[in-house]
Amino acid sequence: MKTSMTKWERIRAAIKGEETDRTPVALWKHYPVEDMTAEGLVAATVAFQKKYDWDLVKFTPTGTYSIMDLGAETEWIPNNMGVRTVTKTAITRAEEWPQLPVWDATKGFIGQQNRALSLAVKELKGEVPIIQTIFSPLTTARKLAGDRIFTDLRTHPQLFKQGLEIITQITIQFAQEAIKAGASGVFFATQLASYRLLNEMEYQEFGEAYDCKILSAIQPQVEIAMIHIHGEDTMYDRMFKYPVNMANFHDRITAPTLKEARMHTKLMLAGGVNEWNTLVTGPVSAIQAEVKDAIAQTGHRGLLIAPGCVVPQHAPEEHLHAVRQAVEN
Repeated sequence: MKTSMTKWERIRAAIKGEETDRTPVALWKHYPVEDMTAEGLVAATVAFQKKYDWDLVKFTPTGTYSIMDLGAETEWIPNNMGVRTVTKTAITRAEEWPQLPVWDATKGFIGQQNRALSLAVKELKGEVPIIQTIFSPLTTARKLAGDRIFTDLRTHPQLFKQGLEIITQITIQFAQEAIKAGASGVFFATQLASYRLLNEMEYQEFGEAYDCKILSAIQPQVEIAMIHIHGEDTMYDRMFKYPVNMANFHDRITAPTLKEARMHTKLMLAGGVNEWNTLVTGPVSAIQAEVKDAIAQTGHRGLLIAPGCVVPQHAPEEHLHAVRQAVEN
């Protein structure tokens, strides 16, 4: 076992699949209401980091930040995910996709998220890697229009693609501004790479083509690029080929397990904690057992102990501390 490492050293070694002094760990969550102002989001993020001492900070703006300047309306209706509810979609007809405004990602609510990130970077003094949350264009499109996107992409593909291209350009600018603000990289979330929603040809055409434009545009500038593969029955084989160096998915809920994923990819894996079951209900011994099992599945290398998605609002603090303490043991 190596001598004590800094957070940066630990993450960098794990990305390379090298030995570390202990397995790195990070959990992340939403901060509802607080996340509507830069100051509130920064204070909540920094407090969460100082309380648990994670090895990586996944910066988590409200999940609707990418649509709030584009005409969608949202409301905070209390829920355990900590996400705002879209009360009015911005797109109601396929003909509206090419009419999306080419928004300046340095302004408005979306610009506020990178101003907040820059403040968090200063507060954390560079001691821990911090990555900005980026949504795939197809994910943003669904947040903008709801499930009508499945009809639009099949019946009006060219109109829909014009909308995706506008969203892609805004997202590239936002990602580049995040890097300027001090982000160590990105947490790139795709919520539609699931066989329950699309087939592979559809995702390749309407998802992957735009995802890779963004990731390729920023690849030379980022040290950490984590793909978050959201949902069940996912196209993980396709995602593992993206230009990223870390992969996060619901390994305790759907295929693949961490062990299976390790046979498919050399990417650093992020997972091992069942955020909707064990992390909420416990007991602490079960949480510790999950962490131990995750480390064993990956052969003690190339792993970040992490949730499959955001930590629920009602997960007890004792259980979050248990995850952090488990890697020390």
